Amino acid sequence: MNRSPNRSWRVSVAQAAVLLALGAANSFSAPAADKKHQPDTQWLGTWASSPQAAESRKDFEDMSFADGLTLRQIMHVSVGGKTIRVRFSNAFGQDSLKISAAHVARPAAPGAIQPGSDKALTFRGAPTATIPAGALVYSDPLDFELAPLSSVTVTIYLQNPPNALTTHSGARATSYIAVGDKVSDAALAGARTAEHWYFLNGIEVATGKPCCAIVTLGDSITDGKNSTTNGNTRWPDILAARLQGEKATRHVSVLNEGIGGNRLLHDGLGPNALARMDRDVLAQTGVRWLVVFEGVNDIGTCKDACNRNTLVSEMIAAYEQIILRAHAHNLRVYGATITPFGGSFYDTPAGEHARQSVNDWIRTSGRFDAVLDFGAALRDPSNPQNLRPAFDSGDHLHPGDAGYQAIANSVDLKLFRNK
Repeated sequence: MNRSPNRSWRVSVAQAAVLLALGAANSFSAPAADKKHQPDTQWLGTWASSPQAAESRKDFEDMSFADGLTLRQIMHVSVGGKTIRVRFSNAFGQDSLKISAAHVARPAAPGAIQPGSDKALTFRGAPTATIPAGALVYSDPLDFELAPLSSVTVTIYLQNPPNALTTHSGARATSYIAVGDKVSDAALAGARTAEHWYFLNGIEVATGKPCCAIVTLGDSITDGKNSTTNGNTRWPDILAARLQGEKATRHVSVLNEGIGGNRLLHDGLGPNALARMDRDVLAQTGVRWLVVFEGVNDIGTCKDACNRNTLVSEMIAAYEQIILRAHAHNLRVYGATITPFGGSFYDTPAGEHARQSVNDWIRTSGRFDAVLDFGAALRDPSNPQNLRPAFDSGDHLHPGDAGYQAIANSVDLKLFRNK
């Protein structure tokens, strides 16, 4: 019997393909920690913060790093779940960030964790992770029951803390800093405190529902400036509580992507809103809706040679770009009107005119899928360019707790039912 001269070649190619496929499968197979939750697991972001470059290392002044550093931080989530994963960011690092250990637990007294609740996070089955400069990593899924509207403690140990720190400066929550490896220390006695988050970027829960998260893209008013520290009284927190109170919206999470001083058009304490779209909005897990509450800092910092008529046009163009990009990813976009700032350090007649012009466009242009009229919710009826006194934190720009409650109460929850 004569053989085809190409037959042996075809057999060897086929065998090689099988071997290559098996090798690839072995090289890239998920570790056991992941397999347990694949392939049908659907994830939903339940907490997030926007990364920023740390302005200084003030929180760590006079601390010796010879034995490394432990950071214990507390986050207040929106929806709950029985399996979680944690996202860490080195977005503003200049070198790789090595997480030597990371644990989650239930918080107890200030700085303490509940005994027996401490669990170690892993990364592809290993207790450590190295994050390249500018990158982020997810932990492996961890069985950890997280109730809706509860708080969770994440403690990380950095054997070699980096010089360039990725932070969120407006945490409105107390974090704890200690020298040495103390990730499982129940009390963390003698720890230094700070009101910043470091390297923590998100918490996600495994859920049977594929949807949905609301991203609130904003400035210090979304970030909760002048709200009660550790009170979780930012307006996105209160909105999350309202959503949990309704059966039809109980599965909807709220991801707070506010940064103090943020602007639509120019960088401030953090990158401008247009630059934040990819990382802080489109990349969020399960996002379905975007609330855009930006612009007061663009108006307030427009001084002297700045042309406010040009500014209004540029702000509108920025809103349109945000809407366009969000719609390209099938997100519904809700525009929030700019709240009053009469009597504040931003107050000028030209600034108030610009605010009214921008708000008129938000309300009447029809470009947003819906309008959230936060300006109307907070204004003083007898003096509309000012905040209602009961809602004013005292600086005539930022609401206090009652004002944040009024913002959240003004939101129609029907806007966040699945469609």
